[in-house]
Amino acid sequence: MTMPPVLRGARAATTFLTRVPVGGFPYAQADWRWASAWFPFVGAILGAVQAAAWLLVDRGGALVAASVTVALGLLLTGAFHEDGLADTADALGGAFDRARMFEILKDSRIGSFGAAALIVVLVLRIALLARLDAAAPVALVLTQCLSRTPPIWLMVALPYVTQGGSRSRPVAQAALPQALLGSAWPALALAAAH
Repeated sequence: MTMPPVLRGARAATTFLTRVPVGGFPYAQADWRWASAWFPFVGAILGAVQAAAWLLVDRGGALVAASVTVALGLLLTGAFHEDGLADTADALGGAFDRARMFEILKDSRIGSFGAAALIVVLVLRIALLARLDAAAPVALVLTQCLSRTPPIWLMVALPYVTQGGSRSRPVAQAALPQALLGSAWPALALAAAH
């Protein structure tokens, strides 16, 4: 018995957002389309793993726990979001026209704007997590889940930025059903937190 695309989307989302080997290849277009609906769920799982790490190392102090937790997040995701941040910062800081921006976005090298953005964001992430101290584990689960919901709605509302082929294009073909399912995960996470 084969799983329907809505369920295979969970594995596709895990493959897309993390380095966790979940198998399931090859994924069909429909599986990738449903992946976005599972982004918040995968985020909650990542947050739970990070929260567990926090609880294991918090005897070393909040700064140590925050540093280990952020490093674990980078390891689990392959610094996926940080790579996107660096590319975006380089493109916005180093280009004055649309064509050059897309050229910079496709360049695998990191520029000075990207490096600066990464340093600022990682330092802030560690400092703010350390400041949360005992509330950090719950905050990790909620923020990892909640932060992955707005992009689904953006994928529904906005056209894909380029017309050419892209490996992530099938994931960006979310529609209302994916956005509604994706929005249910944060609602469940918030209900569980109370």
